[in-house]
Amino acid sequence: MSDNKQKYKIALTGVLAVLALLLLALPGKKESNTTTNDTYFQHEGNVFGTYYNIRYEANHSLEEVILQRFTEFDNSLSTFNPQSTISVLNQGRDTIWDAYFTRMYDEAQAVCKPSHGALEIRVAPLVNAWGFGFKNKEQVTPELIDSLLQIKNILDASAIAKGYACDVIADLMKENGVNNYLVDIGGEVVLNGVNREGNSWRIGIAKPIDDKTGQSHEIQQVISSTNLCMATSGNYRQYYYEDGEKRSHTIDPRTGYPAKSDLLSATIVAPSCIRADALATACMVLGSDSALMLINSLPQTECYLICSTPADTLCVITSEGFPL
Repeated sequence: MSDNKQKYKIALTGVLAVLALLLLALPGKKESNTTTNDTYFQHEGNVFGTYYNIRYEANHSLEEVILQRFTEFDNSLSTFNPQSTISVLNQGRDTIWDAYFTRMYDEAQAVCKPSHGALEIRVAPLVNAWGFGFKNKEQVTPELIDSLLQIKNILDASAIAKGYACDVIADLMKENGVNNYLVDIGGEVVLNGVNREGNSWRIGIAKPIDDKTGQSHEIQQVISSTNLCMATSGNYRQYYYEDGEKRSHTIDPRTGYPAKSDLLSATIVAPSCIRADALATACMVLGSDSALMLINSLPQTECYLICSTPADTLCVITSEGFPL
């Protein structure tokens, strides 16, 4: 293990569960880079099949251009948009790679190699075969999986899209001279500076609760920061049991089957949110030991992992530099 990293485990009683990110309305540590006389804006809504919550300090609203960037992003990477760049490529038609698609593809390849294929954007045929919530699992056969593993020209950016979208909006903030902002898209977060009270932003990691309804929420860990890119991947609502074994919603692109892993959730801090999102997905496939090894090998990258134990309890494993 790296000299500047450490691993520790905390036994937690209770049923198997995982983490989710929550934005906390809690007082933070007072920072020297306090707010100006500009207005704090907040925009909320739905995008890319999830929610967004954007807060920032500026002298005018950026909502119109934020929505424009969302549209541009959708036109490049949405598989639900038949005219998007990724959809056109999936249809076997030629098209020019736009800047959004190019960066997505490059980032995916950058994580695919060190994760030994645990992150793979060519996993779409396998995901579709299993169906959302594994509704088609009875129809999946070894022969089908073998054939789908040979398909290399159908792409799906959903594993890293939310994190990437956070980076896109954070870049927009920088372009407009905004220093204090928080971008939260579906639980992936990029933040900088301070909130409207002049305090550091506070993000909560939810206590893992095995609840498919999503109605139970408790805070397990609070993170206070003025500069952070963080993403979480977990299995706390999409799973099923087979032969007494819990199978996750994460497909292992190397085997074509749901990942068999002790890891229930991975929260990653990285230099960009797209990189954090990609690594979180890869970690869910790898399992806790290999995930920690991967994160320890990468600069400026930290992890907060939660996994199951043979005793049906939970343990938390972090890299030394994770901002607790």
